[in-house]
Amino acid sequence: MEGRCAVETWAEFGCAASTCTAKVVFTVGAEVLLCAGSDEVHVFSVQEKKLTAVLRCPGPVGDLVQSDDKQLLYVACDSGVYSVNLPSLLPRTPDALADDSSRAAVLEISSDRLAVGEEGVCSVLLVGAGLLTLSQRDALWWLTLYKVPVSGQSPASSYEKLTELSVPVVSAGLHADTEGDQKRLGRRPVLICVHSSDEPPPSSSSALSSSSQDGHYRLEPVLFKLLFGVDAALVKSPIILCGLPDGRLCFFPLRLPGLRVRVLHSLEQPVVLIGTSVVTEPDVGGPQCLVAVGALGRVVLVRTGEGRPDLGGKVAGFTEGCVSGPVVCGCVDRERLYYSTGSDLLALDLPGGPAERAGPGRGDAVDHGEDTSTKTAAAALQSSVSLNVCRVIALAEPTHNTAGAVELVRLSARGRLQRITLPNGGEDTGLPRLPSAQVGQRVRDLLAAIGDVCERASVLKSNIQSKNQILRHLNQVLNISFLLLDNKNSGEQLPVQEKPIRCRAVTRWSRLLQKDSLNLTCVLENSSPYGLDRGWRFSVTVFPLSYSNAAGVEKSSRTFSFPFLHLHPGETLEVSLPLAAAGDTSFPVTLSCSLIFSLNSLLGEEEASRLLASGDSVKSRLGLDSSCVSLALDTLTVDWLDALQVNRPTASHRNMTSQPTDSIQAFLSTRQVRWSGRGEGRAESAEREQYSASVRVSSELLSATLALKTPDVDAQGPEVAPPSLCISLLDWLLSQGPGGGETGPRGDAIARGSSVVHAQGPDGHAVKLTAKEVNVGEESVEKAEGPLAAVEVQVESSSMAAVCGLHHAVLRRVQTLLQRDPEKAASTLRVERLGLRQTLQRAEGLLQEIQQCRIPEAFGVSRGRMTQSLLSVYRQLRENPLLII
Repeated sequence: MEGRCAVETWAEFGCAASTCTAKVVFTVGAEVLLCAGSDEVHVFSVQEKKLTAVLRCPGPVGDLVQSDDKQLLYVACDSGVYSVNLPSLLPRTPDALADDSSRAAVLEISSDRLAVGEEGVCSVLLVGAGLLTLSQRDALWWLTLYKVPVSGQSPASSYEKLTELSVPVVSAGLHADTEGDQKRLGRRPVLICVHSSDEPPPSSSSALSSSSQDGHYRLEPVLFKLLFGVDAALVKSPIILCGLPDGRLCFFPLRLPGLRVRVLHSLEQPVVLIGTSVVTEPDVGGPQCLVAVGALGRVVLVRTGEGRPDLGGKVAGFTEGCVSGPVVCGCVDRERLYYSTGSDLLALDLPGGPAERAGPGRGDAVDHGEDTSTKTAAAALQSSVSLNVCRVIALAEPTHNTAGAVELVRLSARGRLQRITLPNGGEDTGLPRLPSAQVGQRVRDLLAAIGDVCERASVLKSNIQSKNQILRHLNQVLNISFLLLDNKNSGEQLPVQEKPIRCRAVTRWSRLLQKDSLNLTCVLENSSPYGLDRGWRFSVTVFPLSYSNAAGVEKSSRTFSFPFLHLHPGETLEVSLPLAAAGDTSFPVTLSCSLIFSLNSLLGEEEASRLLASGDSVKSRLGLDSSCVSLALDTLTVDWLDALQVNRPTASHRNMTSQPTDSIQAFLSTRQVRWSGRGEGRAESAEREQYSASVRVSSELLSATLALKTPDVDAQGPEVAPPSLCISLLDWLLSQGPGGGETGPRGDAIARGSSVVHAQGPDGHAVKLTAKEVNVGEESVEKAEGPLAAVEVQVESSSMAAVCGLHHAVLRRVQTLLQRDPEKAASTLRVERLGLRQTLQRAEGLLQEIQQCRIPEAFGVSRGRMTQSLLSVYRQLRENPLLII
């Protein structure tokens, strides 16, 4: 039998079927009856290739059987057995078939068709003029035989109970440690009738079937007598054989007085199939083997064997073996067993010849030895061949077409009714058998194919694991991206301390090879629940807001990138980068901090290109550029206060007026001016002109916003008084780094009891910061209220750039104090009485002077005069500052 099986789909019911109660009954050349475990019985016409009727029963259908004349259909439900006359229900005229050709008729089975009112019926069988039912009640299996009425009698009154037998329920044979516990307990018992092959064929009026249709099988007379007794063989009594879910094979003869159920054998697992097969050719006297198959794969073959001469010479031999399980359903065709494991349909040639081991007598199990014949039979049961058909849950009895090929009607787990035609091998319809010389090569080829499949599976598994890891990584990248984008698009500016991923910076001066340079230490804090893995980079772009007028110096930005492997939640990353050299005045400097993720490092260039080309919306939202995801974090500013080199208080600094700290620097500056030609013929004076600017902040605002230290009590000394507002303000101004970074307290750089700080700017010029308490509006305020207390911060230096830069830095820091303290109406009213009107009038006059300075030279205003006017306005603004409240 070479070739593949041909599968033809007849109908699709679109419902999952039950493997325990599904059943298919094929009436040759006419119709197929099937139940899939629900309350419906489907009638399919083989000739018309369509579903002709659906019988809707009062409850789930457990079993069904059709009479020999094909007129009555008995359906077993929970409430009993119903009798249905199919010819009277189905339309048979051509006009009716044409009108109903598109859909099947749905027929309701009412209670008036109840034939046997017996609860819990699991299986039914028609035997001659009797209806046999098998039910379970009160821990007993009940076998009840009813008399089938003749035609014309009503079903409700004419089904007479003839006899009833009981068998105790035994559950010891069930394995409770496997998954199918409940399904095996719900499996339908197998109920068949076995006849002796020498029994004369029944007449046309008799209902006894001589074929293997509808549960009736024939067996050779010798084996029939050895199994069921001489009395049953003499009277030609049919034998009822029942396979129970606990594994027992029970039987009783119908025509012998004093009926008693006896146990033939036990499979110790639920019985799935009982049938007969032909094991010798030619087929003389009928089938010579009784076959029983269990749900877990155990197979029992019962045949006639040679025994001891003193016992009559012939005994019933039991051969046991195992096939690959589990066995869902099956059927027997002469010398071949077809069975389904749920995942595959297999065919097994049953071993021929005499029984491998003869048993001592009827009903006794055989003690299998380790002889050669037993091993041969066990090996034969292991040589099943796959038919490459899967998900079979019910099989009808096999048939043969006109060409002699075997045809099987099956029901799949998805509710498909199909016909399977096996390849026809001519006279020898057995399974293909390879020559012994080719078996070894075939095994080697199979092993090589298995190795190739394993290798491909290993490669696919590695690829799947790699892609899963990439997907997890990309998912984390998207989570971080949307976390930062949601905070950015929410419209609310979160404080630095509340951002999930934030940056802060600290500046420090260092000296290397007698050259001073300003370094920046940037700290990245990951407070989010996600880790930053491989592929992320921390990028810092330095962009000066102003630039030096020196020749060859251009205003340009610099970008520093720092890759890292993994930054866990709660961890920080510190990076250092050079910011400026000594003498550089390009302050303030803006630092743009961002996170950049490279898709090429994770996906490769090709995959990243395909991802970028997949959609423009995601690309624009995530800021994808050149296969990189760029996420902005913070923008920090490094100003003149951050770049100061604070000097420790010394006597020279206290007496310092306007002299430069370094005489060599003054000498070089003087020579540089003379060389440039600006001061030709003149000597620069020893004392340069001093520039100053001041900022006034109300004491009330400082007390409310600055966290003043509480008095410290020393165990060995007296209580130390808290610092004044002036010292606290100077210390706060010098300790605040970019982005909230703490540069550390510089209180040791402030003289004790003094509110003066001496420092050196990045351009090398000396600067002085002075803080003092003043009273605003003493001459115009009422005596009842008193003047408004304030703190004035004054910046002094001989460098105009240093004064302007420090003044801007102080104002920028004071603005953060205004954001902390809400407006107070009372303070605003007081300021209105403190000469605010005069201050505004003075500012308006300065505005007019600025507008006059903008007149072009065409109207007679020289550039030098315009510069002098602007410088004068700048000084007046700095010397008479507005009060910040």
